[in-house]
Amino acid sequence: MSSQQSHIAHLDMDAFYASVELLRYPELRGQAVVIGAGSAHQPVLQADGTRKYSRLRDYAGRGVVTTSTYEARALGVFSGMGLMKVAKLAPDAILLPTDFTAYRHYSKLFKTAVSAIAPKMEDRGIDEIYLDLNDQTEDIAIVAQRIKDAVVAATGLSCSIGIAPNKLLAKICSDLEKPNGLTILTQADIATRIWPLPARKINGVGPRAAEKLTALGLNTIEELAHADPAVLHAHFGRSYADWLGRVSHGIDDRPIVTYSEPKSISRETTFEHDLHAKRDREALGLIFTQLCVRVAGDLERKGYVGRTVGIKLRFADFKSVTRDLTLPTYTDDASAIRQAAGECLKRIPLSQAFRLLGVRVGTLAKKGTLPPEDTVTQGELFREN
Repeated sequence: MSSQQSHIAHLDMDAFYASVELLRYPELRGQAVVIGAGSAHQPVLQADGTRKYSRLRDYAGRGVVTTSTYEARALGVFSGMGLMKVAKLAPDAILLPTDFTAYRHYSKLFKTAVSAIAPKMEDRGIDEIYLDLNDQTEDIAIVAQRIKDAVVAATGLSCSIGIAPNKLLAKICSDLEKPNGLTILTQADIATRIWPLPARKINGVGPRAAEKLTALGLNTIEELAHADPAVLHAHFGRSYADWLGRVSHGIDDRPIVTYSEPKSISRETTFEHDLHAKRDREALGLIFTQLCVRVAGDLERKGYVGRTVGIKLRFADFKSVTRDLTLPTYTDDASAIRQAAGECLKRIPLSQAFRLLGVRVGTLAKKGTLPPEDTVTQGELFREN
């Protein structure tokens, strides 16, 4: 690592979807609110001008939590959990439907505001970005506060920022003082600020990996940093074990990627517990569909269509497998992506439980640059002549 201090920032909007909803329904501030229902749970405006909200205890179905307010998280409600399950934890929590149109609108607003101050930006999704602040001439804490103020002015929403020598550490830092946090870390702070944290705080160490590390007596990042590499190789495989060794010492050489021409657009999720295709078929079906919908939304937001649909599975033993399908034409349609991804899934033996599921669309082209006959819409993908 260079002796010159590098300043890479990770900006993460605070409970983004829920915060957008609280702008619309300010009377819900301070309450446990869960986002993830369908349009049937839209609030109803009553004759006296107040709104009637659905409660989590009244929900019936197989929906999944998209996000929740910090008050709901304090009750154990987190994204990816089944709504029926969390109804037992927080039956009186307010239940709201998702509104991705609104979320994309506020996403664009905050990114535009930030880019006016720090143009070297890597877009990491609807609610988070990385920033290269090395060209800034002001004190880095002043720059960070200017960015936070600009986000509030543009959206009415708060964000948390972590600033560190690299992307890995910056992402960890942005989560340390949420909500509305600002954490600045130097290389010299790793031993005192990063090493005492649980190993699961490292982005890329999911629940299953954290469980295996705990079983090996490696609970903190410091314990992971001092672990015998041979032990890690034996339990995680050489590639992942070597990565664990590097990141536990705060080593990350990934650059800020500012170009706007992605090779693919993907979404993936790591489950809280390993799921099985047969035993957890309904839950997996909903998660699979939601991933496809989000990928389609990302394509639409960024103005792309794609021809190659792929999936990724990581099994309980940490082995990963991918399958791709090239379509005859381009698409950004969620149903077409779901249908093609389903075909890919049929080509993978599903006798084992798995811990991660991802959907990817590649071979991208800018929407509007192709003739109509080169795009596919819902229901046309496998239509027989």
